[in-house]
Amino acid sequence: MRPNRLLVSFILVTLSVYAQLSEADVPPEGVPNLAKSKKDRQKSEKLPPCRACTVLVNSFRDGMKRTERSKHDGGDAAWEEERLGSYKTSELRLVEIQEGLCRDVGRGEDQCHLLAEEHEPQIEEWWKEHQTAQPDLHQWLCVEQAQVCCPDGFYGPNCDPCPSCFGNGKCKGNGTRKGNGKCACEEGYGGDNCDSCGPEHYEAFRDEGKLLCSRCHKACAAGGCTGAGPNACRVCRSGWIMDSQRGGCTDIDECITANTCTKQQFCVNNEGSFSCLECDKSCDGCDGDGPDMCKKCTDGYELRDGMCTDVSSEKRNQYVAFTRYLTYLGLCIATCIVLQSSTWLAALVGLAVAVYISVSEYWLNTEPQGTPAPSPKILEELLQQ
Repeated sequence: MRPNRLLVSFILVTLSVYAQLSEADVPPEGVPNLAKSKKDRQKSEKLPPCRACTVLVNSFRDGMKRTERSKHDGGDAAWEEERLGSYKTSELRLVEIQEGLCRDVGRGEDQCHLLAEEHEPQIEEWWKEHQTAQPDLHQWLCVEQAQVCCPDGFYGPNCDPCPSCFGNGKCKGNGTRKGNGKCACEEGYGGDNCDSCGPEHYEAFRDEGKLLCSRCHKACAAGGCTGAGPNACRVCRSGWIMDSQRGGCTDIDECITANTCTKQQFCVNNEGSFSCLECDKSCDGCDGDGPDMCKKCTDGYELRDGMCTDVSSEKRNQYVAFTRYLTYLGLCIATCIVLQSSTWLAALVGLAVAVYISVSEYWLNTEPQGTPAPSPKILEELLQQ
């Protein structure tokens, strides 16, 4: 019995340890089982110095808007002006702003709180002494005191002026103490100052302070172009050929030179390429879209008035009509059989049969028929008139 008791004790101890470990690994209710949620990662994200200072200043400005009239929302105008004027620059309002500082800024919230503590003396100094003379807190704190930013249009440790980039790019490091001040040109522009056109673009407009570059025609290859349209291309793309007489690129009609469409397809030439489209279902080979462009009609269709027409439906209608007339004949024969036993009963049955036949034929003959759609050839002729 002793070995059994030892085994039971061992199992109980193992289960107890496992339960404790499981409870330690289970996250609290409502908390996702992740090392860090997306929100936590954004809060702890470290921003560049200038960006972090800008986030702090923007949060402070939001606090100023939030407390702008929070203490005086009505009453006597003179009293309000006197009290509001004292509250506007009061330490009480500064404390209220600082209490909500860096809340809900998203990215870099933890860094924002650290900066707020680090620059608290400078913020208080600006609030008490410089708020009126220098109302731009970002310029005073981030540019002049912390020296992590530059004014707009300046870059680098010494806040050197940015080049103009001809209005077609941005200065690298603009507004920060970073960057090399070189122009990052927009698409289609090049050069140190974005004052020339990039590959596959041409100069559409230029004056002393403005340059406009436009993309070359799609017929032009990497060699670029001298102006607008395919005739200005220096080199042609695949699907185009250089015209030695007129110059520029001319589209190749692949439907003539390299038609790879199947028998049940027809070729449509596009600029620089071609497409294979399916023939109409009535066609056994075709030269274009529609039943009037068939080379030959497929089974169940006949050529009528230049179009392949479905004849299977006509045969089906003939069969239905023949069956209907046989039904009428059967009803008449049944009426004659009844007539031999009872004249009155035969009269009633005959009347019912006559009404049935009359109503059926009237309904079939007055049923609206769908107007067939005109063929593409007919539409083309109408448009040309």
